[in-house]
Amino acid sequence: MTTIEIHFLGGTIGYAGARDGEAVRLGGDALLAGVPGLDRLAVTLDVRAAAAPVPSASLTFDQLTRLAQEARWSCEAGTADAVVVVQGTDTLEESAYLLDLLWDRPEPVVLTGAMRNPTLAGADGPANLLAAVSVAADPAFRDLGALVVLADEVHSARWVRKVHTTRPHGFGSPDTGPLGVVIEGRPELLHRPASHRLTLRPTGPLTARVPVLTVGLDEDSAVVGALAAVADGLVVAALGGGHVPRPLAEPLGALAGELPVVLASRVGAGSILSSTYRSPGSETDLLGKGLLWSGFLGPAKARVLLIGALACSTDRVRLAETFAQASSMRMPA
Repeated sequence: MTTIEIHFLGGTIGYAGARDGEAVRLGGDALLAGVPGLDRLAVTLDVRAAAAPVPSASLTFDQLTRLAQEARWSCEAGTADAVVVVQGTDTLEESAYLLDLLWDRPEPVVLTGAMRNPTLAGADGPANLLAAVSVAADPAFRDLGALVVLADEVHSARWVRKVHTTRPHGFGSPDTGPLGVVIEGRPELLHRPASHRLTLRPTGPLTARVPVLTVGLDEDSAVVGALAAVADGLVVAALGGGHVPRPLAEPLGALAGELPVVLASRVGAGSILSSTYRSPGSETDLLGKGLLWSGFLGPAKARVLLIGALACSTDRVRLAETFAQASSMRMPA
């Protein structure tokens, strides 16, 4: 019998409307009781419910770090064979990636949630819960780190993104596709990642202040200076393959001499380029000025990685190597 530690943090999956201006939320036991077929799985569920469930927009690095440590203790003690985390979808890709970075054990950590709450027709929470528990219990999904399971698809935390605001198929892995699927309640692993998974061992709390600058048409360079005054690092969600307006190039280069600045793309899929364009504000120009290359990591994950990496080391060479490894690509020359 597989024992699965299941953490309920809150989110759409348990939102049951509002009363007197306050959200009404279903607890973990109530949600599990509404999952058809769950009783037919050969699993024991150890339910851990948050004292105060919250929308995922209000989750913190500290909460997720403590969850990872609690899950680690359970797996090390042999009281859990897998972990399921249930939360809102707004920050699900970030939570999954953070847990993936902190998890170096073979047991799967499976995250799920819902795109439609229980008050709506076609609520997807019960199906997602059943699929997540099924994947967590399947030995084929060990040694893959954190996984995201929604809409009968299994995604690697490293590549998954939220791709739609409301549809049940709200998550995808644009660059790689899903790792697996769930068919008639049976999980099927389609492929295993070819590259090594990066994990971190922070030596302190994940408290670095890292804003994201999303670059737009005719962006004002003054915003770079304003962010520098409050930041320990910066992620630039650049245009296209890693481009910014010419007036931003010099301020970003100067800032990269003071603190780590990561170059990512706002597009939603694809890698940052390294050597295609050479005009001021191009990827070649910015990387030459000391910005860190994020490869396939989007801005949200680049921010999570930078905060985690800064809790391990502030050495620029190590940070660059960390980002290169995280995207499974060589650091561009």
